[in-house]
Amino acid sequence: MVSVFVKMLSGILTSKAIALFIGAEGLALIGNLRNFTSSVQSVSTVGVYNGAVKYIADFREDMVKLGKTISTVFYLGFVVTILLSFLCYFFAESINDLIFPDYNNYAYVIRIFAIVLPFYALNMFSFSIMNGFAKYKNLIVINIIGQTLGLSIALILIYQKRIDGALISVAIAEALIFLITLVGIINRKSLSNLIQVKEISFWIIKKLSPYSMMALFSAIILPLVLIAIRSYIIEYVSYKDAGFWEAMTRISKYYLMFVTALMTFYILPRFAEIDSVKEFRREVFSFYKAVVPMFALGLILIYLLRSVIVTVVFSEEFEPVEELFLWQLLGDFVKVLSTVIAYQFLAKKMFWHYIVTEAFLVIILYVTSIYFIKLFGVEGAVIGHLVSYTMYFGVILLIFGSSLFGVDNQRVE
Repeated sequence: MVSVFVKMLSGILTSKAIALFIGAEGLALIGNLRNFTSSVQSVSTVGVYNGAVKYIADFREDMVKLGKTISTVFYLGFVVTILLSFLCYFFAESINDLIFPDYNNYAYVIRIFAIVLPFYALNMFSFSIMNGFAKYKNLIVINIIGQTLGLSIALILIYQKRIDGALISVAIAEALIFLITLVGIINRKSLSNLIQVKEISFWIIKKLSPYSMMALFSAIILPLVLIAIRSYIIEYVSYKDAGFWEAMTRISKYYLMFVTALMTFYILPRFAEIDSVKEFRREVFSFYKAVVPMFALGLILIYLLRSVIVTVVFSEEFEPVEELFLWQLLGDFVKVLSTVIAYQFLAKKMFWHYIVTEAFLVIILYVTSIYFIKLFGVEGAVIGHLVSYTMYFGVILLIFGSSLFGVDNQRVE
């Protein structure tokens, strides 16, 4: 939780600097770039991070299988990352037109991102090895140092170069951590001998593919949908209002970090262990009883203090963001209720259930957001957020209804 707190604090301080030196319009541009880099970074690792961690942990005593796993993950990521770097570099102008509509040419930022992308992929590869070998203390220390370094560089760049500096910091932030990660794995030099082209295994690729497809689908599609929604706000409302919406989503991300961390580190592994409906039901309702009431109280407190939060995290220029809180908070509440149950898709590798429901969510999110933006302006984006997650929750309840409210003597899928 310490690393989560540091990450949240780093985000808040960066947001404050952006608000003071750049303003709402710049925040909208940064939001689009961040969503784009997030999608490309997910593709660069081929979405196999979670799968790699699992199989490295499983095979760490079997050097043959461990070698095949590490070699396959490394070379698969290497080929995809280099290809993406070339595409981003040589098509930077086209990408600029997509994510920075009607604005200055920041193609050079895309090219910087293309150059540092391989370092991000190497960092995630290194993380998967340390995670698989249960080097959790190393990971926490690296994350904290990385966040601190990233924050320092971001603040310096924003202060010196304003919007250009902020965009550059987004492009290079994740890759910077590799320098620290390298030190963290230096004592595992013996693993480098396991990385060989001849050890690439299609059997490992097949085992990793469900993790890859599920991770890639949401990691690519959702950020692109957010870019589309933000670009629509820019075109039909204003750049400033797009910045207000980005400010609201940032605040949302900060308080959701703790709940998401809890679900990732407890709920997901627990769901992977259990194999009966009764245990699945018990875990879901235990989470609802123990965590959801506290989360709800926290959201109420955030709503009551929204004016203070906006001023502290951003500035008085962002006062209109206060009008977006109610719908965003309600949507996030429903999002947590549904996500807890939906983690079962990942835990049990329910591939098609996951793909279909995620596709439903992103389509509904886009359609409802555009529809309500036409009616209510930027407030429509947060209304769409609530409506889409409410419908998604309904679908999740339909799928798991018998498991949650039915008989006990059956196995969970």
